[in-house]
Amino acid sequence: MEILVKPLVTEKMTDQSERFNRYGFVVDKRASKPEIKKAVETLYNVSVESVNTMVYGGKVKSRYTKGGIITGKTAAYKKAIVTLVEGDSIDFYSNI
Repeated sequence: MEILVKPLVTEKMTDQSERFNRYGFVVDKRASKPEIKKAVETLYNVSVESVNTMVYGGKVKSRYTKGGIITGKTAAYKKAIVTLVEGDSIDFYSNI
């Protein structure tokens, strides 16, 4: 099971990383906090202080077209906010 799906690079998460040393990841729905902590520590060689998780359910969206109303649903996902110990940091742009 691939625990870390992708990092969250948004304006809010960038501000959180600069101010509070927190980083966001989209993770597998079945992953637990200790598994997420271990995956981040091994992948980025940092020490994790705490892990907070939240599950987002998909939103129902609809649009009006010439053929009628089309309804669908956005994808559901689990998000993890990882707080690192003082002095550690993750650079997502290092290998671009």
